[in-house]
Amino acid sequence: MEQLDPDRLSAAQLAAMRRSLTSGRGALTRRSLLRASGIGALTLGGLSALTSCGIPPARREDGAAAASADHSDREKQLNFSNWTEYMDTSEDEKSRPTLEEFGKRTGIEVKYSEDINDNVEFFGKIRPQLAAGQDTGRDLIVVTDWLAARIIRLGWAQKLDPSHLPHAYANLSPQFRGPDWDPGRSYSYPWTGISTVIAYNSKATEGRKVDSVTQLLDDPSLKGRVGFLTEMRDSVGMTLLDQGKDPANFTTADFDGAIGRLQKGVDTKQIRRFTGNDYTADLDKGDLAACLAWAGDVIQLQAGNPDIKYAVPAAGYITSSDNLLVPAQARHKANAEKLIDYYYELPVAARLAAFISYVCPVDGVKDELAKIDPALAENTLIVPDKAMTAKSHAFRSLSSEEETAYEEKFTRLIGA
Repeated sequence: MEQLDPDRLSAAQLAAMRRSLTSGRGALTRRSLLRASGIGALTLGGLSALTSCGIPPARREDGAAAASADHSDREKQLNFSNWTEYMDTSEDEKSRPTLEEFGKRTGIEVKYSEDINDNVEFFGKIRPQLAAGQDTGRDLIVVTDWLAARIIRLGWAQKLDPSHLPHAYANLSPQFRGPDWDPGRSYSYPWTGISTVIAYNSKATEGRKVDSVTQLLDDPSLKGRVGFLTEMRDSVGMTLLDQGKDPANFTTADFDGAIGRLQKGVDTKQIRRFTGNDYTADLDKGDLAACLAWAGDVIQLQAGNPDIKYAVPAAGYITSSDNLLVPAQARHKANAEKLIDYYYELPVAARLAAFISYVCPVDGVKDELAKIDPALAENTLIVPDKAMTAKSHAFRSLSSEEETAYEEKFTRLIGA
């Protein structure tokens, strides 16, 4: 008999995950096409772990995992699970310099595993142990904000000790300090940020700048050559901003208004299509003149095509993040906290940012990054300046009921 679990994924949510994994953020590789939420294929095991009957969630009202014995003092080790190519490596790819330096400094041996291929699949792996109150074998994991929110809400993340995180507490960028799913960053710290901006091919636009969602949807010169994303939070969030709404505090009526605005773009054939990462090839060739895009892609495309430009709308842009969490029952919480804090030291953060080219969540890193590559330090897609930071907005957390309803509406819009 199926157990009642309010945090099960609905059919609409699962459809959204499949889009992400086959053509959306989930389909991008870490270096050639910088992604936002995962790579790989969704396994049947991952799906069944999320949707079938099983052990009911071990919830706690305060969202905190039950305290577990920490063996950090006598076990100088740490098991760290991360995404592929999300860590700096040496030129011969035989070592990970910042991790090795951490080990030398602390005496902690880090077992580093690139075993996260997508959020849903990974959650399927660890969910049974977390639900049963068992150790997952991992002391530190990196998951995207929506999954971090789910894990925290279910009581499956350990609360961090601020006294072990002096650099992280001091250097966390203001734009990442207050997510509604983890106020004050009690359970998580961002590993990287992901920005959604407007990208355009200046050759295809004949030199005209494209810098607003209104222009994407109304400019007749762009008709049939505009792309939006199959990720609901990005396309709807950017449209909400363009309509003067706050993605962090919107109503169902606001959401429906954004859907209606996009539907008009579909009906008039202003929008060519809703895309996943495949927009990169069309934008590069000019088949898409302009589109919503993930900042990491823009950096990669600009390296090979000087016609690729980007704009941050005056109305603002959507930011999400990948986040460090300590799972419930992890054996080496204090060791994990030492590693989190280490990556918030400015020289270390700069070395990581220079390698992976994502938004660095560490405030004050610019001068250190300039010592490595001045061009990277000036790139606001990696180190947002005050003006860009002020335009950053997060899409608010959704209840399971809202997510089901909103994904159903968005699925109808994009015809998926």
